Amino acid sequence: MLDGLRQFIADIVSPDAQTDRTFGDSDYRLAATALLVHVVSLDGEPTAVEKRKLHSLIESRFQLDPGSADKLIASAMRVEGEAVDLYHFTSVIMRSVNEEGRLRIVEMMWELVYADGEVSEFEDNVVWRAADLLGISSRDRIDLKHRVAEKQASLPKGPWGTADAAI
Repeated sequence: MLDGLRQFIADIVSPDAQTDRTFGDSDYRLAATALLVHVVSLDGEPTAVEKRKLHSLIESRFQLDPGSADKLIASAMRVEGEAVDLYHFTSVIMRSVNEEGRLRIVEMMWELVYADGEVSEFEDNVVWRAADLLGISSRDRIDLKHRVAEKQASLPKGPWGTADAAI
């Protein structure tokens, strides 16, 4: 399921960068990105739009240059592939990030869910579980979902659909 995303990252990141430990296991950015990688992979092979959206979110929200974003995504793919549940990632985030930051992470998850224009029940469920583990109320989670959906609906269509215009 993650093979396409792994290949995408492998194509843009050198082998040395893939093993770079710049982002340690206690770095909330690694934990958040692992959650995002999990979300983008839920409904099968990530689309080109989802891959671009993931990269765009990582660069803009964590204020990283493209190379650092590549390294973070590669590290996140590795740790997400080894994970057995979401708790490891959410516990790192809970220790490091205030409520406002956790709300932004859930918003990023919704942005990825809506990137392909469709919300599967698996995606909805994972965001619900992660938000719950992050101490985000149901009301806030649903408000974020609606806000992202409304923003997505108001975007002009790009050559690959509505989501492409948001990138």
